[in-house]
Amino acid sequence: MAATDGPVGFVGLGMMGLPMARSLLRRGWRLVACDPSGAARAALAEGAAPGAARFADTPAEVAEACRVVVLMLPDSRVVAQVMEGPGGLIAVLRPGQLVVDMGSSVPSETRRLAAALAGRGAAMVDAPVSGSVVKATSGTLTIMVGGNDQAFALAEPVLRGMGETLIRTGPVGSAHAMKALNNYVYAAGLLAAVEALRMGERLGLDLGILTEVMNASSGRNVATETKLRQEILSGRYQGGFQLGLMRKDLETAAAIAAETGFPARQLGLCLEVWNGAVAALGAKADNTEIHRHLGGGPERR
Repeated sequence: MAATDGPVGFVGLGMMGLPMARSLLRRGWRLVACDPSGAARAALAEGAAPGAARFADTPAEVAEACRVVVLMLPDSRVVAQVMEGPGGLIAVLRPGQLVVDMGSSVPSETRRLAAALAGRGAAMVDAPVSGSVVKATSGTLTIMVGGNDQAFALAEPVLRGMGETLIRTGPVGSAHAMKALNNYVYAAGLLAAVEALRMGERLGLDLGILTEVMNASSGRNVATETKLRQEILSGRYQGGFQLGLMRKDLETAAAIAAETGFPARQLGLCLEVWNGAVAALGAKADNTEIHRHLGGGPERR
């Protein structure tokens, strides 16, 4: 049925965007995609049904061809450039069109762009994702969705081509806020777990048993369950989420703290540690390498 509903625009074929776009193709959608990387365009075209994927040179060309346009871009700065810069979306949007921002953007900027779209009779929803590249590849992401009922009804069939669970979060901008706050809680839990490992190491404790104790007790969180034994104690450090992306989400949470006037002290400390880790290891290091940054771990491979 999806193949009869017209093409979907897709801007941004990066680490997450490419498998998400492929998931839509597998489920019968036709795409008009835009990305400056020739390798990314070739990767999307490879294996696609004849005519299922075509490419545009600018975001504006995507909007001219598609009622629904998905953005999977690095941050709000790039989203604003794609929306408002030369060859951008906003100048050509028509009443009834929808832009779906699936990246991790700053909520206040999302609300600003949504207002600009509304001025042209178009709508915007924010739909950031939770899940790794593996879940993007299988089309089983969890997707948070902010927007009104009409916009959600238009976005829902497309989102279900990429995600298994959709959680409506409220008005536009709320999903980006909840994603950032969730990722702050994850980062804080990971940092606490790693600090506990380092202290346990200095005491000469069996770190495997310490991990077992945390997972059977009140210290349990997603980091202790899915990262400590699998990625950190093993020395693999391949959790699938980059340090730089983690820092970006913490910066977004910090922007929310500033906007609301809430003195989030632990958030400030967490961001300070992540800034140091990115400076020491590079933005593309895995987020579990925060353990290495705190000292004494195996050398990065």
